[in-house]
Amino acid sequence: MPIQSVSWVSKTLAVTRKDIVSEFRTRYAVNAIVMFALVTLTVISFAIGLLSPSKEILSALFWVILFFAAMSGLAQAFIKEEESGTAMILRLSCAGSIVFFGKMLFNLLLLITLSILIVPLFIVFLKISPADWIIFTGGVLMGLIGLSGATTIIAAIVSKASVKGALFTVLSFPVLLPLLVAAIEITRVSFTGGSFADISAPFQLLVAYDVIMITLSSMLFDFVWRL
Repeated sequence: MPIQSVSWVSKTLAVTRKDIVSEFRTRYAVNAIVMFALVTLTVISFAIGLLSPSKEILSALFWVILFFAAMSGLAQAFIKEEESGTAMILRLSCAGSIVFFGKMLFNLLLLITLSILIVPLFIVFLKISPADWIIFTGGVLMGLIGLSGATTIIAAIVSKASVKGALFTVLSFPVLLPLLVAAIEITRVSFTGGSFADISAPFQLLVAYDVIMITLSSMLFDFVWRL
C-alpha cells in the first residue's frame, strides 16, 4: 500500500479515535441515543399492550426507534467541535475527506452499539424475532451505513446554524426517507420469513443509496466544512 494511502487511513482512524476518547469522557452521544431508544421502546411496548400488531407495523416501529434515537445523539458530531474550538484545528491539520470518514466511522460505531443493545430488547418487549437473521442483519447493517453517511454531512451543515437541535431532524428526514423505506421493507421480509428474491429491489435501492450518499457527501464535505 502506498505511503500516502497509509497516511490517509491512519489520519482517518486518528479522528475516529479522538471522538471515541472524547465520548468516553462525556458520554453525551451514547447516553442520549441509548436512553432515547430505551424510553421509546418501553413506551411503544406499553402502548401496544395486548394488541398483536402486524409484522409490517413492527418493522416500521423498529426503524422509527433507530431513526429518532440516532437523531438525538448524532447531531453533536460537529457541534462539539465548533463549541470547543477544536474545529479550526481539524481544518488546519486534516483534509475534509479525512474528517468526514473519521466522523462517519465514529457515527457508525455508535449506531452499531445502539443496535446491539436495542435488537434483543425489541425482540423481548415486542415478542417478535427475525425468521431470517441473515436478511435482517444485512438490512440493518446497510441501513446503518447509509444513516451514518447522511447524518455526518447534515451534522456538519447544522453546526453552522444558530438553531441546531430541531434543524438536524428536519433536514435528515427527507434525505433519509428512501433509506428508511428500503430498510423497513427488508426488515419486514426478514420477520415474515421471505426469500432473498423478495428483498432484491429494496436491497439494490439501499446499496445504491449508500454508495451515492457517501460519494456525494465526501465530495461536498470539504466545501461545507470550510464555510
